[in-house]
Amino acid sequence: MRGNIHHSVCRWTYEFIPLDELCMRVKEIGFAAIDLVGPKDWPTLKKYAVYSSMCNGAEISLTEGWNDPQFHSTLIKNYTEHINLVADAGYRNLICFSGNRRGMADEIGLRNCAEGLQKILSIAEKKGVVIFMELLNSRIDHPDYMCDKTSWGIELCRRLNSENFKLLYDIYHMQIDEGDVIRTIRENHQYFGHYHTGGVPGRNEIDDQQELNYPAILRAIKETGFNDYVAQEFIPAKSDKIASLREAIKICDV
Repeated sequence: MRGNIHHSVCRWTYEFIPLDELCMRVKEIGFAAIDLVGPKDWPTLKKYAVYSSMCNGAEISLTEGWNDPQFHSTLIKNYTEHINLVADAGYRNLICFSGNRRGMADEIGLRNCAEGLQKILSIAEKKGVVIFMELLNSRIDHPDYMCDKTSWGIELCRRLNSENFKLLYDIYHMQIDEGDVIRTIRENHQYFGHYHTGGVPGRNEIDDQQELNYPAILRAIKETGFNDYVAQEFIPAKSDKIASLREAIKICDV
């Protein structure tokens, strides 16, 4: 490993492997972090000295999120509890979601998200936890999801004006909804605190059978001075799925 990129892999894309085995495999490949792991599985990660690079478990769902005030009381309770759990475990990153539009205008969704998230950010700031809202495509995978454009997410960041709220820029998702990935990263990297990968189309391996040039994208990320994690979130389609992960890490290790 060159040491320029902090590598991770999303748990759900390798959920066919027991977590203990996945921890051992990532250590064998040469990295030590897994994304999207909740509190009940942190003891397993700690057993293998594998870091929980993006914690989850506070969200209701991708479709029921901060853009709808009817969910705020539950979300505030969940996130207050999880912020403390994340901090006490020695972790830093906690994911959240906008929720679906359900006919809601973008501006109303922004106001609602800002109003709700402001109520947990003081706790996050005090505890040193960063809340990440993930950008997801609404064209293919998540129809009606509100935080489906970088510009919308950036506007939410500006309104919240906190170093403890960032965007999770998912390269796969944003290639589908926007494209122009490298320019977007160069011009807006200050709002992006974490990255996910995936091959387009299909969300499979990030090799030369898909359209994204991941070495170039990772070089652009590196050039911004980024020092958090880039997590593999492709669904392995090849027979040797650990070899696919090893290859993806090699591709992204610029």
